[in-house]
Amino acid sequence: MNDVSHAPVAAPVKAGGAFFVETVTWVQHWTESLFSFRTTRDPGLRFASGQFVMVGLVKEEDGKPLVRAYSIASPSWHEELEFYSIKVADGPLTSRLQKIRVGDEVLIGRKPTGTLVLDGLKPGKRLYMLGTGTGLAPWLSLVRDPEVYERFDEVIVTHTVREVADLNYRELLSGALAEDEILGELIRPKLKYYPTVTREPFQTEGRITDLIASGQMFRDLGTPPFDPAVDRVMLCGGPSVLADLKQQLLDLGYEEGSIAAPGDFVLERAFVET
Repeated sequence: MNDVSHAPVAAPVKAGGAFFVETVTWVQHWTESLFSFRTTRDPGLRFASGQFVMVGLVKEEDGKPLVRAYSIASPSWHEELEFYSIKVADGPLTSRLQKIRVGDEVLIGRKPTGTLVLDGLKPGKRLYMLGTGTGLAPWLSLVRDPEVYERFDEVIVTHTVREVADLNYRELLSGALAEDEILGELIRPKLKYYPTVTREPFQTEGRITDLIASGQMFRDLGTPPFDPAVDRVMLCGGPSVLADLKQQLLDLGYEEGSIAAPGDFVLERAFVET
């Protein structure tokens, strides 16, 4: 759920208050509109893979924080925090956040939350994580969590973008994870990565909803069509595609889940580009 947010919020910063102050350790500019960054992680921050936190900067004019929700792209066990973001030239936050450098400080909220967690799903055989744009972020966390592979026999990550250059993390998902010294043996036989592009020629072209409706996705993956008895689904991305994906699942008899009442699929709703 990156760019999956409530509107920016400004509130007084208090020592020991709502935020940790963390240091930027790595910045990667993928394209003119997409970047990632990592920060240090306070030992007191605990989160489940797939959750989001508020991330932001202190406003220079009044010393108050400007923050928005970002999915944590690193797994819950990692010593650093990673985030994946769009760049908005006149966005209240990302117009500034995209300029951060190693050594700069950012605000990280103390209370992770979100619905894209394993505990929101009933047991199943396959886990599909369907993401568009920076909605890939929570999958980057979950796909590196051993518990995912303990719970499911197959793990499928889809990433739909407009242009091929937007398929960030493609190398990680298509091969590097399977070769990881620690997790590779667990990941290799179970993980499938399915990138699709909507506005340029690519090996798989089209909106993920259309590829599901036509059955093309399942033929490409070598998996049977969605079955609520065995297939679990997580959704994250733009509001229009989320609405369509949700309706597709409901039409198949899927039930939306939550931590309080686990179901067949879960999704993050809010999506604001700032």
